[in-house]
Amino acid sequence: MTTLLTEVPRRAANGLREFGRMCALALDVLVAMGRRPYQVREFVLQFWFIASVSITPAILVSIPFGAVISLQLGSLTSQIGAEQFNGAAGVLVVVQQASPIVTTLIIAGAGGSAICADLGARTIREEIDAMEVLGVSPVQRLLVPRVQAAVCVSVLLNGLVSVVGVVGGYFFAVVVQGGTPGAYLSSFNALAQLPDLIVSTVKAVLFGYLAGVVASYRGLNPKGGPKGVGDVVNQSVVITFLLLFFVNTMLTALYLQLVPAKGS
Repeated sequence: MTTLLTEVPRRAANGLREFGRMCALALDVLVAMGRRPYQVREFVLQFWFIASVSITPAILVSIPFGAVISLQLGSLTSQIGAEQFNGAAGVLVVVQQASPIVTTLIIAGAGGSAICADLGARTIREEIDAMEVLGVSPVQRLLVPRVQAAVCVSVLLNGLVSVVGVVGGYFFAVVVQGGTPGAYLSSFNALAQLPDLIVSTVKAVLFGYLAGVVASYRGLNPKGGPKGVGDVVNQSVVITFLLLFFVNTMLTALYLQLVPAKGS
C-alpha cells in the first residue's frame, strides 16, 4: 500500500513534467516558424509525403462517415417529422465535427507515425546531438517543416473530407432513403452558416499542429534503443487521439457559446 501511495504521485508528476516539456516544444516550434532560414525543400518533401499517405485513407474513411451520419439523421428526422432539415443537419455534423476529426486521425496515424519514427531513428543514431554540437537547431531544421507540412495537409484534407462526406451523405439521403434532392439542398441555408466553415478550418489548423508537435516530441525522446522508437510511435498516436478529442470538446463548447445558432 505504501508503494502504491508513493508511485501514483510520482507518475502523475512525471506526466505533468512531460506535458510541460511538450508545451515548451510547441512554443519553440511556433517561434521558430518566423525565423530564417526557411527549409523550403524539406517542407515540400514532407508535405508531399504526408499528403501521399493520407489522401486515399481520408477519402475512404469520409464516405462511410457521411453515410452513417445521413442514415442516422434520416431515421431520426423521419420520426419527428423534420425531414426538411436532414441536409442541413448532416452538413453541420460533417463540416463542424467529422471532417477535422477524421483528417487529424488519418494524419496522426499515417504521417505522424512516420515523422515520429524518422526523428526517433535520428535520435538513437545521435544525429540530433551532432546537429546541436555543430550549432544547427533541430527545431528549425527538422521540426518546423514537418509541423508546417502537417498543418497544411490537415487544412487541405479537411476541405476534401468535407466535400466527400457531404456528397456521400447526399447520395445516401436522396438515393438510398428516397429523399427529395431539392429539399436536401435548400435546407443548407436553414441552419448552416459561414462561421461553421471557419471553425472547421480553425480546428484543422490546430489539430494538424497538435499532431505534428506530439509526433516530433515523442520522436525526440525515445528510450531503449530501436525498441523504444516503436514504443514512442505508438505513444504519439495515442496521445494525439486523446488530446484531439479533449481540444475538440473545448473548441466546440466555446464556439456554441460565442456564435449564436442561425435563426435564433
